[in-house]
Amino acid sequence: MTEIVREAMEYDVVIVGGGPAGLSAAIRLKQLDPDRSVVLLEKGSEVGAHILSGAVLDVSGLDALLPDWRTMGAPIKTEVHEDNFYILGPAGQMRIPNWPMPPLMSNHGKYIVSMANVCRWMATVAEGLGVEIFPGMAASELVYGADGEVKGVVAGEFGKNPDGTPGPSYEPGLELHGKYVFLSEGVRGSLAKEVMAKYDLSKGHCPQKFGLGMKEIWEIDPAKHKEGTVTHTMGWPLGKNAGGGSFIYHLENNQVYVGFVVHLNYENPHLYPYMEFQRFKHHPMVAELLKGGKRVAYGARAISEGGWQSIPKMVAPGVALLGCSAGLVNVPRIKGNHNAMLSGKAAAEAAHAAISAGRQSDELADYEAEVRTGAIGKDLKRVRNVKPMWSRWGMIASLAFGGLDMWTNNLFGLSLFGTLRHGKSDAKATGKAKDFPKIDYPKPDGILSFDRLTNVAFAATNHSESQPCHLKLKDPSVPVSVNLPEYDEPAQRYCPAGVYEVLEGEGGPRFQINFQNCVHCKTCDIKDPSQNIVWTTPQGGDGPNYPNM
Repeated sequence: MTEIVREAMEYDVVIVGGGPAGLSAAIRLKQLDPDRSVVLLEKGSEVGAHILSGAVLDVSGLDALLPDWRTMGAPIKTEVHEDNFYILGPAGQMRIPNWPMPPLMSNHGKYIVSMANVCRWMATVAEGLGVEIFPGMAASELVYGADGEVKGVVAGEFGKNPDGTPGPSYEPGLELHGKYVFLSEGVRGSLAKEVMAKYDLSKGHCPQKFGLGMKEIWEIDPAKHKEGTVTHTMGWPLGKNAGGGSFIYHLENNQVYVGFVVHLNYENPHLYPYMEFQRFKHHPMVAELLKGGKRVAYGARAISEGGWQSIPKMVAPGVALLGCSAGLVNVPRIKGNHNAMLSGKAAAEAAHAAISAGRQSDELADYEAEVRTGAIGKDLKRVRNVKPMWSRWGMIASLAFGGLDMWTNNLFGLSLFGTLRHGKSDAKATGKAKDFPKIDYPKPDGILSFDRLTNVAFAATNHSESQPCHLKLKDPSVPVSVNLPEYDEPAQRYCPAGVYEVLEGEGGPRFQINFQNCVHCKTCDIKDPSQNIVWTTPQGGDGPNYPNM
């Protein structure tokens, strides 16, 4: 096979991912030195196309990065003025009062936003400062230097045949080299995963834990709309089957964000997270709100939930992990965007100081130290036990003991429980099908609840069918020979986009991958009990096209 020759472009810093972390890093680098050469690669068709978040934004990160954002046209308008928390039963709900909750749990003074639109706005700020932004450019490979350091990425490769060979319109892409490379790919990014494995960055840290977040945007009856209202729920329909909960955020224009999160450490392989979300909308409290409205968008993504204990080493020679690539979400607060921004700012400052001192391609130890000892570390350390408590003891115990733990951390800076560790990975938490009951899910009614394929159309996702499937099987026989008899092949259910099917044919069952449906949530890479599915990036511009997520 002919060796692929690529043109190389040199930069001070190469950033992979146009989310809040990557954009913050790009902006801060240019603030520190307008002559610094910075390139940002975004695999979506535009910045924001792949951004999905709740989101109630803690603006502390933005305040630190762009103190004048309020006068800069930021799409951040809807301030939270009502904050509700409920435990649901099948037919009713119980409100949990706000007063026992530690102050860090309050959403007052935060903003209901579309992070997709916030990132679009941040991209205009970055470009105004001179950052080169290349949307539709997937970074598909890492480029290593002679000493094993990360020196760049391959981006913009197009035109491969389904078997991976170059097609007639093949474009080899470019090598973009940097003195430092920042990976801000979001949760379970393929390049970050490679870096963590190559440099053993998770050694000495707990395994990362994850949740699957699914979200719809609804336009509702104006009489029911209460702009600035935030509601969170726990309990039904998940019950003891899985951890998780919901959010309902009233933003402007009579719209609400309706979201549902399922912790991916559930045991019962028959659990169907997407259908749990659809069933949730039939709760009387939620159904009454949505009645007469219409769903206008849908999407899904994985959420890092391991917190303090699961943050890997974030630097290796020439490379740093930012935002969700490092797992900086505060789980009880359901917030990570502020920490993503702060991590981008900290990485930029460390790289600027290093380059100014004549260094390159080494480990940015100052970045790691700032994350662990600064505002991000303080934010995550004081809530570090809530997730492992929930995993060990269940929802009610975690509410009581987690609340106590957050209060003692808030008041005295200490925990009565020390630091609880996470258990096994979410994949290994999956139990055998024979040990758990099947779950009977109601058929979607097409009014409040919808089948997966209908909803995926509202994610506007698309992948060119002529390219290789980006969902790789280490062993193609495993889904039918192992996962089907042992676990009833849970990929049929845990995928929120209907990518995976088991089809019956004359020769017996067959595993089918409908990669065109993929919304890039990465759940398959996380939850497959055999760890046989590897998510890789498809060609640039493919995937979902989220409008206001």
